[in-house]
Amino acid sequence: MRRVATTLALLGLPSVLSAQEQAGDVIASGSDTAWILTASALVLMMTLPGLGLFYGGLVRAKNFLSVLLQIGAVASIASVLWVAIGYTLAFGEVTNGFLGGLNAIMLAPEGLGAVRDGTAISESTFALFQMTFAVITPALMIGAWPDRARFGWVVGFCALWGLVVYAPVAHWVWGGGWLAQRGVLDFAGGIVVHTTAGISAFVIAIMLGRRAGFPGPAMLPHAPSLTMAGAALLWVGWFGFNGGSALAASDGATSAIINTHLGAAVASLVWLTVEKFALGKPTSVGWATGAIAGLATVTPAAGFINPAGAMLLGVLAALVCYYAIQLVKQRFKVDDSLDVFAVHGVGGMLGSIMLGALLSADLGGSGYAEGMSMGSQFAEQALGVAVVALFSGVVTFVLAKLVGLVFPMRVSNDEEREGLDITSHGERAWEFD
Repeated sequence: MRRVATTLALLGLPSVLSAQEQAGDVIASGSDTAWILTASALVLMMTLPGLGLFYGGLVRAKNFLSVLLQIGAVASIASVLWVAIGYTLAFGEVTNGFLGGLNAIMLAPEGLGAVRDGTAISESTFALFQMTFAVITPALMIGAWPDRARFGWVVGFCALWGLVVYAPVAHWVWGGGWLAQRGVLDFAGGIVVHTTAGISAFVIAIMLGRRAGFPGPAMLPHAPSLTMAGAALLWVGWFGFNGGSALAASDGATSAIINTHLGAAVASLVWLTVEKFALGKPTSVGWATGAIAGLATVTPAAGFINPAGAMLLGVLAALVCYYAIQLVKQRFKVDDSLDVFAVHGVGGMLGSIMLGALLSADLGGSGYAEGMSMGSQFAEQALGVAVVALFSGVVTFVLAKLVGLVFPMRVSNDEEREGLDITSHGERAWEFD
């Protein structure tokens, strides 16, 4: 406990010990605090380095560093803005159900040592955990625009997007806002994280246009081995993502982690099977993509369903997301470069809607709230997905255009041809004698 207090004090945040001594608020379980701090580290690991390696291995060698730097810069600006205003926009006092308060609570954190309602952890611990979600969500979108998006535009757009898209939606669903009041459920981010990022990525991919040479062999991943390593880090980190969303070191967290693991395991196996029939050979990138599809799909339901439901979602994730990739790239010819929409967006929306059925106690779920049935829950889940998808798409388009007035969205043809590592950052990822 004293180590936690010392760490928070060094960060300039009120310590748990201080809250106990000065305000009289008692943190009921030190183990809960320890678990959420650990989960926060695991989620941050998903972004740095998990997502960086996963995405970086999928792009061409001349753009590897640019992807890592975009993820790093977005993580940095998202963290600063979350402390300044994002947290209170998402989790501030519920007034109209659409947006939290405007007070910069984390820069004047008198109340952050108090116990978070409904939990046994402090407000500061909860704010830290939620910050890691606000970091990874805009970073997910980076997979839609490798090789061609201008660095300044990326940072400016993602900074505003976190405040104008992510924070309001987090308030609607997790902060006691209007969708939560209607009964919409999202355990760990199928709507708040994956639907917002997936839809926004799809819109940006259309606006930016295709990479030179798309589609074709020039688009092949330069280092599938790095992608495998990144997927492994994402898989492990996802235990914090979903397990931490129980907000306690409890059987609920254990159940969420088991379901998370099974969803990824089944989806990766089914994806390999589909590849064997469709391509003749299973691939490492296929295994990694299938695992991520399963993780994204099980996320909104992880704490509400049983292992059988998680495995069913894993099967559906592989089949639906695999087809979605073919549809987006081959039928629609949209260069969503690293399949953010088809994997994260489609997976998150699929799991969110399927939760309406799998929540049933007859199917092993945790059961419906009073006054809700399978039909009404299904309808509310579909409404939540549809509203958030529409909101994310429209606001993303407007934001992208506005930021584009200051920073052009796309690099020049010459810069794209030479690679962003050297033209945008003056560096190369790999130097060979």
